[in-house]
Amino acid sequence: MDEPVRPPRVLTGVLVLLVVLLGAAVVFLRGQDLAEQARADDRRAALEAAGTHAINLVSLDYKTVDADMGRILATSTGVAQEEYKAGAAKLKSTTAENKVVQHGVLRATGLVSMTELTARVLVVADVEIRWEGSKTPKQERFYRWSMDVTKAKGVWLVSRAVQVV
Repeated sequence: MDEPVRPPRVLTGVLVLLVVLLGAAVVFLRGQDLAEQARADDRRAALEAAGTHAINLVSLDYKTVDADMGRILATSTGVAQEEYKAGAAKLKSTTAENKVVQHGVLRATGLVSMTELTARVLVVADVEIRWEGSKTPKQERFYRWSMDVTKAKGVWLVSRAVQVV
């Protein structure tokens, strides 16, 4: 009886090595794909955070000014949040006294730069302002900001907003 033919040990070793290398390449490429997806998610989240904050800034109603201010504070952090807190009382009283109703529309956001925890975003928003009970005609205003956005506890928040011309 003839003994079965066995592949040489070298060939078996090469095949095992190729399978291991192929597996390592798949794991590496999958890790790269996941890392790129995480970066894309962060870019999208930073842009969305800046856009949401801009809309919060330009959408005010004297009937809901406390909730409106709450949204501004909830989408900000650091220096920006402190500035909004410092001006909140005046903004509330001015909005209520003048019966201001502002409706904002986000026009565009663009990423200028980004690191793992910070981003700079340019934001364009327009607003229509009216004064309830006043004969003053509606006004349209156009805002452009450079916003610094910071990732804090996994959430992107505006840490600085500067109007640009």
